[in-house]
Formats: sequence, structure tokens, C-alpha cells
Amino acid sequence: MKRICIECGEEFAGRSDKKFCSDGCRNSYNNNLNSNENNLVRNTNNILRKNRRILKDLIKDSTTKTIDPTLLSSKGFNFNNITEFIKTKAGKLYFFCYEYGYLKLDTNKLLIVKKQ
Repeated sequence: MKRICIECGEEFAGRSDKKFCSDGCRNSYNNNLNSNENNLVRNTNNILRKNRRILKDLIKDSTTKTIDPTLLSSKGFNFNNITEFIKTKAGKLYFFCYEYGYLKLDTNKLLIVKKQ
């Protein structure tokens, strides 16, 4: 019985429940089906990893460091992507990328911290 591949449209012979002419067409079909969702997740993870790396490089071996916010911007830090935020009892709001985070200080500076 002749079948039509749902990916490339070519005719092929095979079982009655077979949908693709080859493994390549099957892989291509499934990759295209999931590509938009996968791209969003991949791009978000890349931004978060970059943010974490920037914070880690700035803080080095210490547990805190005060910096100018323009330094983060100049290194490509994306302030829109964080993994969590924590509000302390004193009302201070910390923004985190995994274990590294920052606190906006009144002096127009940022305090970079690392969770212990």
C-alpha cells in the first residue's frame, strides 16, 4: 500500500500506520512541531546563565560587593530575567539569578550577594 509522508509529501511503501518515509522526516517533523516552545525555553535559559555568570564574575570569592548598576548593563546583564526575588522582613527586595543576586541601595548602587 502506498503512503504519503506527512513531512515531505513523498510516496512510500510501508505499514498502514506508518506516517513518515524516513527517520529524517520523522525527526524534522517533530523538531518543527516543538521548535517555538524549545526556542523560548532555550533563549530564557541562555539569558539566565549569562546573568548568573556576570554576577559571579563581579563578586568573585567574596559574599557581597557594591557596584554601580551601569557596570551590569555594560556587561549585557538583562534585568528582566531573574529566577526569584526575596523580600526581607525589613522590606528590602533582593533579585536573584540562581544563587547570585542583587539589592538596589538608596545610594544608586547595587549590592551583589551570594546565598550561603
